Amino acid sequence: MFFRAATADPADPDRAVAYPADGPVPALTADRIREELDGNRFRPEWTWFAEDEDGEILARALWWGRADSERPIALDCLQVRAGVADPAAVAAGLLAAGHAAFGGLPVYNISLPRGWREDPETAAAVAWRQEAAYEAGLTHEIERLRYEWTPAAGTTEPTGRLVFRDGTDEEFLDAFVRLSAGSLDLHTQSELRSMDAEQVAREDVEFYLDCPGERSWWRLAHLPDGTLAGMAIPSATPYHRNVGYLGVVPEQRGRGLIDEILGEITRFHAAEGAERITATTDTVNVPMAAAFDRAGYEVTEIRLVLEEPPKA
Repeated sequence: MFFRAATADPADPDRAVAYPADGPVPALTADRIREELDGNRFRPEWTWFAEDEDGEILARALWWGRADSERPIALDCLQVRAGVADPAAVAAGLLAAGHAAFGGLPVYNISLPRGWREDPETAAAVAWRQEAAYEAGLTHEIERLRYEWTPAAGTTEPTGRLVFRDGTDEEFLDAFVRLSAGSLDLHTQSELRSMDAEQVAREDVEFYLDCPGERSWWRLAHLPDGTLAGMAIPSATPYHRNVGYLGVVPEQRGRGLIDEILGEITRFHAAEGAERITATTDTVNVPMAAAFDRAGYEVTEIRLVLEEPPKA
């Protein structure tokens, strides 16, 4: 078995596009792969093959990054040809080779339909991917709901319960710190095990500044008397407008204010002509999922995220 990037032959990118999408786990279409290659979000050096001694491709891995990323951010597609006796072993070797070349362990996102566990064929296809990811060091697992809003869902009118305004960088940093307390977001919980709240907040600020959305979109949410209630950070991906980050400070939680903040983000994007707004939340974050449901967002897929374990 030989593992390599798709850089040895000018025809390699075409071979990667043409690789058959075996199995029940949804795969990217050829058109989508070409679009990502053209946008520099997939690259030949981030596209890896497992080949047999005759040069037949037995597995393909497609890592994704932003157009200006130095290293890939996530593994978006992993497939092993049907009939391979031990797909987990082949996939694990492919991931290990890619990780060694990248000098890190990008997360692995598996996009799945709702109810995937009830389908034996899909569950088995996920199982060997999990086994391979675990073998390659991606042993921490999070399951997320991917939501989507379209204009058919409509928007809500402001109720006056909150006032939204711009704020300074220091005010937003403070809001991130306050919102992290008691957060149900698993990534935030993991980060707080190895960093203090201000360090986590600074990383969050840098992350959202690096997203395609604009800093000028960010809003602090206040009660009419000026008390900070939360924060709304409309954002974007390379493809769609995105909810980004939102939350309510601990002392104001349980009053339904999350609906007001989500409504503000949705109205903002809708007013800008957005035809689609995407969002994600952990399946364990029941209050946030319920807010998306109330706002007319619909679950379009389950995203299984496999990543390095949190630092102690």
